[in-house]
Amino acid sequence: MRCLTLAEALRKKGVECSFLCRPHTGNLIEFIRSKNFHVYPLGKTPAPEDTSIEPLEVEDNTALYATWLGCNWETDAQESGYHLQNIDPDWLVVDHYALDQRWELALKAWYKKLAVIDDLADRVHASDFLLDQTLGRNQKEYAELVPKECDLLLGAQYALLRPEFARWREYSLKRRSPPQLNQILITLGGVDKNNATGQILNALAQSGLSEHCKITVIMGSTAPHLEDIQSLAKTLPWQTEVKINVSNMAELMANSDLAIGAAGGTSWERCCLGLPTLMVVLAENQSKIARALADAEAAILLGRENDILGELGNRMNLLLNESILSRMSRAAFSLNDGGGLDLVVSYLVGEAYE
Repeated sequence: MRCLTLAEALRKKGVECSFLCRPHTGNLIEFIRSKNFHVYPLGKTPAPEDTSIEPLEVEDNTALYATWLGCNWETDAQESGYHLQNIDPDWLVVDHYALDQRWELALKAWYKKLAVIDDLADRVHASDFLLDQTLGRNQKEYAELVPKECDLLLGAQYALLRPEFARWREYSLKRRSPPQLNQILITLGGVDKNNATGQILNALAQSGLSEHCKITVIMGSTAPHLEDIQSLAKTLPWQTEVKINVSNMAELMANSDLAIGAAGGTSWERCCLGLPTLMVVLAENQSKIARALADAEAAILLGRENDILGELGNRMNLLLNESILSRMSRAAFSLNDGGGLDLVVSYLVGEAYE
């Protein structure tokens, strides 16, 4: 989704963008095509005739995420190279935790410059430019991981947010004065395979939440527990609406008083709008974001999925104190102003940036 956000902004600058995607279960290939971008699905395609993919002897720090690729990196590089030789891109933008400099160098003949989007700072890249939108990330963490000439854009201020978040920012802040707790937004990602949403709703049912509260749940159409959540919503003592594949997330966030959500990329959307948040860590790569936001007092950390039932009630009681809600909102609002997309686009198209 963040690559799609970037591509849409680049298109407004006259840039032609295409996508390389592997058709995993739950893939967004047709969704990307619906946005009028060309998608090259990776699968059984031959390698370019005039190149061979040779394994490189480098340290492998990708084992944790290797299975996310769906094949070994050599096969993926061969299939990607088949398409890249025809695309001949000025920039190849890579956003995948299972790929590192081996894949990047193997394809070097098929792109002019390489941009990497990363959150982990745990593996070596051969990039010309690297974006890491993690709060508190610093250049020392990449000193041994990228070439010396690689340009780094690091920190939450560079988060790739859709333009509507900046547009809703002023309105969102104004409606939080004075703070209140009448509208709760629950968003655990489009899939939520372990049904953290269900755990949250069950935990809320045991809390002292006011009967006047309204709850909005955001889910994807492919979420495996969607029907269960829809059924559960009908039994709750509050007006509870389940929305599917929404296109107005900024508006929904701006009109919410509290979010309960995952500590992933959506964190920066909530920060831009000053939306106080109770965070759940759904994957290890979210841990650093969660700790940083909690340390900045921009959110309260519930913990992992198995901590929800034990922690949510206590945390909700804390938020009955309006001063805590207000402090969280101001702290979140200060971390991201929604301008990161423009900065990244300006860099890629060669405009001046700070």
